[in-house]
Amino acid sequence: MVADPEFSNKNNGGGGGWLKDVRKAVYQTSTDGSTYYVARLFSNESSILADFNLEADKLYAFSAWVQVKQGQSFIKAVFETPTNNYTAGAVIAKQGCWSMLKGGVVVNVSEPAHLRFQSGGDNLTAEVWIDSVSLQPFTREEWQSHRAAAVEKSRKRRVKFVAEDAGGMPLPNATVSVNQSRPDFPFGCAINQFILENPAYADWYLRRGFRYTVFENELKWTTTEPAQGAVNYTLPDALLNFSKSHGLTPRGHCVMWGSNKANPDWVNSITAGDAPRLQEAGDARIQSAMNRYKGEFFQWDIVNENMHNVFLEEVMGPDASTRYYKKANEIDPATVPFLNEYNTIERPFDMEATPWQYLQKVQTIRAQGYKGPLGIGLQAHFAALNLPFVRASIDVLRSAKLPIWITELDVSSTQGPNQAPYFEELLRELHAHEAVEGIMIWGGWWPKGGCYKMCLTDDNFNNLPAGDVVDKIMAEWTYGRDGVQGTTDASGSFKTSLFYGEYEAIVSHPKLGKLPTVQKFRVVPEGQRQRNVAFKI
Repeated sequence: MVADPEFSNKNNGGGGGWLKDVRKAVYQTSTDGSTYYVARLFSNESSILADFNLEADKLYAFSAWVQVKQGQSFIKAVFETPTNNYTAGAVIAKQGCWSMLKGGVVVNVSEPAHLRFQSGGDNLTAEVWIDSVSLQPFTREEWQSHRAAAVEKSRKRRVKFVAEDAGGMPLPNATVSVNQSRPDFPFGCAINQFILENPAYADWYLRRGFRYTVFENELKWTTTEPAQGAVNYTLPDALLNFSKSHGLTPRGHCVMWGSNKANPDWVNSITAGDAPRLQEAGDARIQSAMNRYKGEFFQWDIVNENMHNVFLEEVMGPDASTRYYKKANEIDPATVPFLNEYNTIERPFDMEATPWQYLQKVQTIRAQGYKGPLGIGLQAHFAALNLPFVRASIDVLRSAKLPIWITELDVSSTQGPNQAPYFEELLRELHAHEAVEGIMIWGGWWPKGGCYKMCLTDDNFNNLPAGDVVDKIMAEWTYGRDGVQGTTDASGSFKTSLFYGEYEAIVSHPKLGKLPTVQKFRVVPEGQRQRNVAFKI
């Protein structure tokens, strides 16, 4: 959709859709002969770069290379329409190097749009260089086709079953029945104390086949130490026992918060003039919680939401969060300490925790001396849906080369009848991205029709539409009760594609009579090579 994306035509000022505001826009040629568009942006002002006609039934992937002349600045790309402003993405642009602003946009109605680049952050006056602008439209069918191809590449493997008789001759028309006994992809759902009190809730949850879990509020500091010194781990102990007794692998959520509103009141009241008191409280909390559950949680959210909130840093200094990541690793080296933030992939217009700011937070923690394991937690509390931005954001985050988990996935009930369809789209999109190593749903049940944002069942534990989505997805990823069925061809072969995991295959043939041949096997990533499973009958 972009004509002359690299601005090679010096004479198109105002033509071809470029340079609508010539007063603020000039060309510049670097020493290597490359030509760039230069826009001088002042505070909340911006420069219109181009006009586009955006369609409501399309998904648009957007990217541009951005650099600033001096210092660094927060630059965002915005498509301005008559009815709304759509932020496509943002980047921290720096002097002397190019940064890719990568994102996407979807619009509610088809209408014309201006593309603007806006500056913000500390550098409110920025001379911005822009190059190689791309806006790529996709139909929903094209998007879904790409996603399906990604699943085949990153989550599945071709498997060939070969049936031969004792003499090595192929057996055509043999029936092959394949059932998955254990999936590899980590998929789970949050639980809470009510699962301990309500057998119907426990029964519904366990029949879904989740293998991973997390406790909604029971492990938080506010629950376990509401008054200083009154430490009580009764609820998380009980939930841990429940998890272990049912083969669930739990992740720890959370040691403390970056906010002065989410920790216990006696902690939140500590002011900037009393850093030793907050440090003593934080040290006691992490020693208590992580020593008690050492070896029990494979991941721990250490300082929750510490990009949106900087209470610890305001009181204790700029390396406060890093202090606790170091301590977490010292106490339990076997667990992976996680950052855990919201709106990084959900909302491109939230400028507190963009993908680039997330990377900068990781770099800060490393620069402050923590070199141990670290994970990227993406809460994924969605309302409106912008799949191109979701995909682009994870693309950016994967450059950190750290494990990426979706930790609290839900879709707000404000989306009405779109809640369940959006939920399904997100599960498919996130599962298809090879950088995502696991997905946790934030869908615990509360009495009297309650839940955080997204209810999976009613109070009688009948599925609501979001619960139906869970069952549908689980049936696809595990092949349900029927498994995969096939028949060998003239060469005695049957080929299919299977998700990574553990399986049992049963081969039946008239030569076997009533005694089919059973074989267990595992499908694991191994390049694109086909996995062969041979049966000698």
